[in-house]
Amino acid sequence: MKLYGEAVAMPMASSGSTRLFHLRRPWPFRIKQEPLTAGASAICWARKGKLKEFRVQASGGNGSKQASVDRVNGRKVNGVVHGSEASSSAGNGTAVRQVDDGGEVSMHAYRLGRFVEDRFVYRQTFVIRSYEIGPDETATMETLLNLLQETALNHVMSSGLASDGFGATHQMSLRKLIWVVTRINIQVEKYSRWGDVVEIDTWVAASGKNGMRRDWMIRDCSTRKIITRATSNWVMMNRETRRLSKLPEQVREEVKPFYLERRVFFNGSCDNEKIEKLTEDTAENIKSGLAPRWSDMDVNQHVNNVKYIGWIMESVPMNVLEDYRLTSMTLEYRRECRQSNLLESLTSLNEGVEIPVNTTSSYSGELRSTHLLRLQEDKAEIVRGRAEWKRK
Repeated sequence: MKLYGEAVAMPMASSGSTRLFHLRRPWPFRIKQEPLTAGASAICWARKGKLKEFRVQASGGNGSKQASVDRVNGRKVNGVVHGSEASSSAGNGTAVRQVDDGGEVSMHAYRLGRFVEDRFVYRQTFVIRSYEIGPDETATMETLLNLLQETALNHVMSSGLASDGFGATHQMSLRKLIWVVTRINIQVEKYSRWGDVVEIDTWVAASGKNGMRRDWMIRDCSTRKIITRATSNWVMMNRETRRLSKLPEQVREEVKPFYLERRVFFNGSCDNEKIEKLTEDTAENIKSGLAPRWSDMDVNQHVNNVKYIGWIMESVPMNVLEDYRLTSMTLEYRRECRQSNLLESLTSLNEGVEIPVNTTSSYSGELRSTHLLRLQEDKAEIVRGRAEWKRK
C-alpha cells in the first residue's frame, strides 16, 4: 500500500482499484492499495485532533448525483428545517437556505426542531431508520429512548441554555455539574416501522426541591395518534467528584422560565411503585460476564443510560422476546457504571405468569417482569427495572 500525505485511510473491502480521498488541506492525497483476500479487513487509526474533515467522492458511469432525504411525503424529518420555517425553528435565529435540487443546508439545522405552545414545548420530527428496527421489523425500545434523549438535548441546545456540557447549562458548566437520570417510565401503545415518521414533544417541570422532571409524547405523523408516552426524573451530579449535588439557585433561575406544569400521564397511569430487589433466590434467569464497550460510554464518562436496556434483555427468556411485545418499562438508576465494570443481569417473571410445561412452550397471557443489573464483583446495584409485556 502506497500513501502520499500524512493521514491514513483504508476501506474495509477492496476491488483492487485506486481511489481518491480528500482532506481539508491545500493538497489531495492518493492511496494505492493492493487487493485484500476474501474476508480480510484492515483498520487504520489517526491521532485525535489531527483529522478535521474526511470526505469520499464517488462517481459512476452516469456521473455523480446527490440525494436529499430532508422530507418524507412533504414533511420534514430528522429536525431539518427550511426557508421560512427556519426562523421559527432555530432557537438562535440561524437562517437556513432552502435548496430544492438537493444543495447545501446549514448543518446546524439538522439538529433543530421547533418550539410550540409559547415556547414551553419543543417538537422534533424523525424518520425510523433501517438500523433502528429489530427482528420483528419495528423500532426497538432502545431506539425510542435514544430518540427521546436526542430530543431532550436538542431542546436544551435550541433554548440557548446549552454550554459546553452534555445538556448542561452555562451555570452548570461553571460549577462542573451534569444532569443524571434517576428514574424513567416509558409506555408504548404502538411501535413504529421502518420509514415511519414520528413527531416528539418534550417539556420540563420541577420535581421536588432539587430535581427536574422531563416528559415526552410521541405521535405517528400519518395518523396523528399518540403512540408513546414517557416521563423521567433528573438530578445533578458533580462531574469530577461524581457526587450528587443540590440544585443551585443560579441554575434554577436558568431553567425555571421553561417549566410547564403538565403531566404526560393521567389518573395514576404512570408506574410510580417501588421496584423490588432481585437476588439469586428470587431471579429465574441470571446472565453474567456483561462487559461495557468503549462505544457504550457517553461524554459524561459513564455508560449511557439507554445501553442498560440491552443488558436487561440478555436475561429475558427467548420465548418471551419472540412471542411478546414490550409495552412498558420503568428503570431506576442506582449508580453509574464505568467501562471497567463487569455486570450481571437478573430477571424474574411474576404476577400471574403461567410457567411453561416444557422448555419449548411459550408463556400465556400478559406478563410482568422484574429486572436487576448489578456489578458482578461486589453485587452493587446499577439499575432496577420493571416491564410489562403483551402477546404479539
